[in-house]
Amino acid sequence: MSAASPTIIVRASHPLCLSATLSESQQHSIVQLLDLLPADVIDSDDKTDLSKPALIIKNMVDGRGISCPMPLLKTKVALRNVNIGESLYVVATDPNSQADIMAFCQQSLQTDSANPLALTINQATVSDNKAASDNHSKYSVDTIYHFIITKTDSN
Repeated sequence: MSAASPTIIVRASHPLCLSATLSESQQHSIVQLLDLLPADVIDSDDKTDLSKPALIIKNMVDGRGISCPMPLLKTKVALRNVNIGESLYVVATDPNSQADIMAFCQQSLQTDSANPLALTINQATVSDNKAASDNHSKYSVDTIYHFIITKTDSN
């Protein structure tokens, strides 16, 4: 992205709410992945600033291990089932996903989209990949790109 591009502001310390429509395994996976994020990005304990609106995570796209453009395409499909005010949690390991998803959200803000998208969380984490290290692979560390995309009202 060029320096002249508008900046998407990443807001921190939102209270989180996992939708009841998520399966137990999805909820468990989301909690494990969110635990990788630094505490100042998401604060899910009782000290959370309750004056900020809760992020209601309605669905998750797990784009780990798949290359672009698939994480973005899966994100677009999943957003069809996300209502205004709800969020989609996306994780990916392909570095191109970060630029693609940022541009997609930014484009929704610049066009006359009926439901602009707010990129609430955009954070990369590095985690040890235990399975890869057990196999003595040279790829023992993965960068995971985390996104929480909230569908907003155009009014």
